[in-house]
Amino acid sequence: MRRITAVLTTAAAAVTAWTLSTGQAMAYPPTPPSASTAATQLASLTVKAEGSSTGYSRDKFPHWIIQSGTCDTREQVLKRDGSGVTVDSSCQPTAGRWYSVYDSTWVNDSSDVDIDHIVPLSEAWKSGASTWTTAKRQEFANNLTISQLIAVTASSNRSKGDKDPSEWKPTNTSVHCIYAREWIWVKYTYKLSLQSAEKTALTQMLATC
Repeated sequence: MRRITAVLTTAAAAVTAWTLSTGQAMAYPPTPPSASTAATQLASLTVKAEGSSTGYSRDKFPHWIIQSGTCDTREQVLKRDGSGVTVDSSCQPTAGRWYSVYDSTWVNDSSDVDIDHIVPLSEAWKSGASTWTTAKRQEFANNLTISQLIAVTASSNRSKGDKDPSEWKPTNTSVHCIYAREWIWVKYTYKLSLQSAEKTALTQMLATC
C-alpha cells in the first residue's frame, strides 16, 4: 500500500499543459501516448462481451484518498486542472476557474465541477476489475499518474455516467482524439477488456487525430 501511495503522490510532476484556442495554457491530465501508440495498444486489448455488474459498488473502489498534506485526490485534480486556484487550510478551493473540455464550458464554482474517471468505475468492474484486490481498485480510482481523472462540468459527467465511447462521447468533438487515447491508455495500463462496439468507436475517434 505504501508503494501505491508513493506513486500517486508523485503525479503532479506528470502534468502537461492543455492549450485552448484562445492561447491560454491550462493544467490537464498527463499526456496520453500518441495516436499511433494508442492504436497499437488498442489492438492488443482483449475483445469480449461485457461482464456482469453483479456485486458492483463504488465503495469497492475507495476514493478520494489523501494525496499530499490535507489534499485528497479530488482536491488535487481541482488544483491541477483549474486556473487561478487558491485553497484554504483544508485544501478546499476558495477561488478559481475550471474549463471543462468535454463541453467547452467555463465553471467558476468548484461545487459545479465533477472529477470524472475517464474509464468509469462501473465500466472497469465489468471489464475485469471485479477480480482485483481492494488495494488495486483504490489505486485505479485515485491514479493521477495516467490520464484517468479530469475536472469537468457536473452536467457532462452525469450525462456520461458509466457509458463507454460507443454510447457517449464529449460534445466537444475537438477532444475526441485525446479522449480516445486517454481511454485506451487506462484500459491498456490495467489490462481491461473491451467490447467490439467500444473498439470500433475508439478506432473511429483515433481517426480524427
